[in-house]
Amino acid sequence: FSPRRLRFDQFASVLYEGEPYMTPRDFLYSVMLEHVDRKLHKKMLTKEEVHGMLNIASKTKPSSGLFRNLGDYGLISYTEYLFLLTILTKPHTGFQIAFKMLDVDGNEHVDRREFLKLKNIISKRKEAKPPKDDAEKSGAEVGDEVYTTLQAYFFGRTGNQKLQYKDFCRFMEDLQAEVQEMEFLQFSKGMDTMRREDFAEWLLHYTNEEDNEAYWENMRKRIPPGQSITFEEFKSFCLFTNNIEDFAFTVKIINEANRPIGMAEFERAVSIATGHKLSENVLDTVFKIFDLDGDNCLSHKEFLGVMKDRIQRGLKVQPQQAVAACWGC
Repeated sequence: FSPRRLRFDQFASVLYEGEPYMTPRDFLYSVMLEHVDRKLHKKMLTKEEVHGMLNIASKTKPSSGLFRNLGDYGLISYTEYLFLLTILTKPHTGFQIAFKMLDVDGNEHVDRREFLKLKNIISKRKEAKPPKDDAEKSGAEVGDEVYTTLQAYFFGRTGNQKLQYKDFCRFMEDLQAEVQEMEFLQFSKGMDTMRREDFAEWLLHYTNEEDNEAYWENMRKRIPPGQSITFEEFKSFCLFTNNIEDFAFTVKIINEANRPIGMAEFERAVSIATGHKLSENVLDTVFKIFDLDGDNCLSHKEFLGVMKDRIQRGLKVQPQQAVAACWGC
């Protein structure tokens, strides 16, 4: 099994018709925690329990608390898990292109069958090296035959409704916002603003870079206490990380010599890649951390390495209690 399949099985807490499934709570934990203790066997769900879950999902209103509100009341298949991970780590342009390819008549909506095709295409791309064993292949196919929470949410209880592109965009934005809210609360320790040193901790939290200690030393020496970053500034930086591949390409064009880049070049590359700007507060924090030799420039190669670790999440995380405390916020 692939690492992602193993991770899915580790966090999936329920079984239905012999297949493991995540609940919405399991999914959020899977992107926030390194591992989860499964002291008990996975819960076996009955048809009646699943029908009740689907009824609730079909009536649930959009919000950035969707997964927290559903909690343990829902089913997420393995291919849906990969699909949701892609939403958290990639820019929306790829989804827009795929959606339009399936929307042959140009009416900006798709039916359930077309959506499943989109989901499976994106899920396969998420697996860098798709497993070749028949067991995993058949498991994904069986999972697709079950009507899940995500499908009931998008297409109604019977699956006959159409999914509008604007509603799908809203879902993607809400999911990203929900994870961002939880991470912000986790690292700000529940406060409305995040200290710059907390932001630095969030940035470096998943990295195993050789220069990690140098980054931490820069944070301690160069970032004065008492200065804070707002949730809006934090969200803007998260949007930037989702466009990190476009940023890397832009930097390569701007900076052919592969030398360290200054703040003006960095800011220009961010604007070109995302169409947005980062606050001076965030830019200053990033440069003070990643400027290893004090020349007001940063090595974008090392920075990109840290950012890619940051985007993937789930490798090294806070204790479970910290995440659980954010659940009701």
